[in-house]
Amino acid sequence: MENNEGYNSCRIAVSVVFEELFSHFYFAENKSGTVVTQTLLPSFQTIMVFCFGTPVSFTTKENDEMSVEKCLVIGPIKQAFDYTLPSGSEILVANFKDDAFFRFFGNAILKQNIAVDPDELLNENCFSFLWAELSKITGNESRVDHILNFCTPYIRNRSQIAGQIAGFDTDNLSPVKEISDKNGVSERTVQLNHKKYFGYSAKEITRYHRFLKAIQHIQSIASSNDASMDWFDIIDECGYYDQSQLIHDFKHYLNLSPSKYLKFQQCICNPRS
Repeated sequence: MENNEGYNSCRIAVSVVFEELFSHFYFAENKSGTVVTQTLLPSFQTIMVFCFGTPVSFTTKENDEMSVEKCLVIGPIKQAFDYTLPSGSEILVANFKDDAFFRFFGNAILKQNIAVDPDELLNENCFSFLWAELSKITGNESRVDHILNFCTPYIRNRSQIAGQIAGFDTDNLSPVKEISDKNGVSERTVQLNHKKYFGYSAKEITRYHRFLKAIQHIQSIASSNDASMDWFDIIDECGYYDQSQLIHDFKHYLNLSPSKYLKFQQCICNPRS
C-alpha cells in the first residue's frame, strides 16, 4: 500500500481461480486536496477502469485526453500515458491478462482509438449496472469479488493456440515457428491468431519484453546505493545492439530518454511490478 500525503494506492491480488484472466487489480484514491498526475508504463495489457467520485482523465503522449466518469476500457496499452486524479476521486482497475479480454468480449483490438465504453462492446448496459452496484460496496476486496462473480458467466474457453502462446516461455526460440510446427499450421496462421487473441503481434511483445528487462535492470541498480549506472552493461544484458537502439525504445514507449526515466521514475507507475 502506497500512502503519500492523502494519495493512496495498492495492488490487489486475485485468487488462483482467476490468475489466468487477471494479473491483478489496482486501486488509487486522492484525498490530498490537490490534483495528482502519474505516468503509467506500457503493459501490453487491456485494462478496465472504474471511477468513483470526481471524474479521472487519461492523456496519451499525443495529448489526446480521455475522461472517465464511470467505466472505460483502455488498451492494449503499448505506450505510456498520464492519468490525473483530482481531489475526491478514486479508481479501481482490472488488468486483463494475455488473451483474457478476447475471452470476455470476443475481440482483443479496440477499433475506436485506444479507449471505449465497455457497454458499447456488448451493446448492453451491463457495465453501467455493474458500476452502480460497485458504487454501493465498501471495501476494495469486496468490490473485486463482485467484479469476478459478475464476469464469470461471460468467460469463453481458451483456444488451443492461444493457450500455447500464453504458456510459451523459451527465450531462445521463436514462438511463432515452434507453435506452427507443433500444430501443423502455417506461421502466418499463428501470427494472425496472436494478433486476434492478444491484440498485438509476437514481434511487438518481444520488443516490449526487451524494454521491460531494461526497466527492471535500471530500477534494480537505482535501488542499490552502492551501484552506479553503466548504460553499456544494460545494453549488453538486455540484448540491444547499441545505445541509440536503447534510447529509441525509451522514446517509443515513454517519450523519455533512459536518463530522464531514471530521474523521474518515482512518478512512473509500473503495472508489471
